[in-house]
Amino acid sequence: QVQLVESGGGLVQAGGSLRLSCAASGRTFSSYAMGWFRQAPGKEREFVAALNWSLRRSNYADSVKGRFTISRDNAKNTVYLQMNSLKPEDTAVYYCAADQTPLRLGVTRREYVYWGQGTQVTVSS
Repeated sequence: QVQLVESGGGLVQAGGSLRLSCAASGRTFSSYAMGWFRQAPGKEREFVAALNWSLRRSNYADSVKGRFTISRDNAKNTVYLQMNSLKPEDTAVYYCAADQTPLRLGVTRREYVYWGQGTQVTVSS
């Protein structure tokens, strides 16, 4: 089992940057694919980015491509989401998630079995 704890959220002006971290417990962290999702008020939770176990493949939502970068440090049991050129529409609660299929780049919620509690990101205009 994996427990996930996000951090790094906050308030930032449009055009600014934030880096989210997701610390995972459990010695098998490196065998999971990891993803980030976000949920804005009144909207469904949506896919943001995914990175598979081997680090060789990643996938991004079109809305964040070129601005966000997902990465992981298996030695530190941590996955990151670097967010640059932030826009007000990026405002949401951001969640990290773990997928038991290590080479998959899941884009739907049902592909992930473990979830963190979320961290709030607010981008002001």
